[in-house]
Amino acid sequence: MTPAREPAPVPAPRSATPAAANRRRRRGTGPAVRALAALAVAGTTVALSAAPAAADSARASDWALSALHAQQAWRTTKGAGVTVAVLDTGVDPTHPDLTGQVLQGKDEVGFGAKPGDSVWAKHGTGMAAIIAGHGHGPGDGDGVLGIAPQARILPVRVILEDKDPQRQRARTKRGDALPAGIRWAVDHGADVINLSLGDDSATAAPVAAEDDAIRYALSKGVVVVASAGNGGDAADRSSYPAAYPGVIAVAAVDQRGEHASFSTHRWYASVSAPGVEVVIADPDRTYYSGWGTSAASAYASGAVALIRSAYPKLSPLQVKQVLEDTTRDKPKGGRNDEVGTGLIDPAAALAAAGKLKPAPVQPVPAAYPHAYFAPGPTTPVAPSSSQLLANGAATTFAAIGAALIAVAALLYFRVRRTR
Repeated sequence: MTPAREPAPVPAPRSATPAAANRRRRRGTGPAVRALAALAVAGTTVALSAAPAAADSARASDWALSALHAQQAWRTTKGAGVTVAVLDTGVDPTHPDLTGQVLQGKDEVGFGAKPGDSVWAKHGTGMAAIIAGHGHGPGDGDGVLGIAPQARILPVRVILEDKDPQRQRARTKRGDALPAGIRWAVDHGADVINLSLGDDSATAAPVAAEDDAIRYALSKGVVVVASAGNGGDAADRSSYPAAYPGVIAVAAVDQRGEHASFSTHRWYASVSAPGVEVVIADPDRTYYSGWGTSAASAYASGAVALIRSAYPKLSPLQVKQVLEDTTRDKPKGGRNDEVGTGLIDPAAALAAAGKLKPAPVQPVPAAYPHAYFAPGPTTPVAPSSSQLLANGAATTFAAIGAALIAVAALLYFRVRRTR
């Protein structure tokens, strides 16, 4: 992250090259320890202001809540009673937009920057505010207002900021932080897990420990949301954890509802959410304009929090389906790899969720209505030479046996007649 050249109330992000958009630092320790070796925040590359942005101008610049029909959704719920785990670089619980919302979390990395350091919890704090920020000041009218402003945040640090001096050490020493963090979050009350991070390097591949951890979360009724990736205008590779089964993978769109060029287009895209020129809260108490599928994932996690708040018994699969089924700006055919099924609409999702009957977290397999095994092939099959030989021998011996039985019977009856 580098300062923008010109001051602005909430500065627009500077043009970013594909290389800048995908600062993954992924040199090879192999997939077994991939989690921190190649995992990077899924990319809210933020343009910093030369002068602090005013909190009230930050609120005025926030277009995402209007695009998501937040006011309409809040007539039903604002996320009360729901805990969203933010697995990221940490969260600043003292930020004025988050005070009282942040629970005691865990640091799965165990070293690196500490609270108060300039490279601590920048990305994670921004994502937490998008999810559950309540603003501050008179009437909470300043700062960032999240999509689920009454939800709670459970912070779990599983990755370090790009400029943390200990980042290289974390790559080699704490490769299991992500799956460990997922399991810890599930066991400590998370209802939703937000993963605004990912690995779309050339060596990216599924990791069993990560997949198992996500399956564990889903089996416990926890919804998992992840950013689709920021490689759309570069190599456009699949990103993990977004590509794991059961995850709500979120692509990014701009203010026009159009696919952001940097947003990865892959088969696993579920839905899309705002990810261009969104307002980001920072621990330094200033506000920045940023972009990336990180922010899109955070907005979707907030929408999921609203659904879980109003309808807590819906399964993760039901939540995923209702979010996908109620999107706006649907692409031709109903879905594509750029935006999934379209832009999330929390208000519409809440209305549809209210009509659902809660289903088991792990669905009971339905009885198959047909025979399990079909009859064999009806077309005659030419026998092989070995089959002909065997069949011929069997026929010959059968004929001989029948002849012997006939001879024996004849002799028996003749003997009886001579007596």
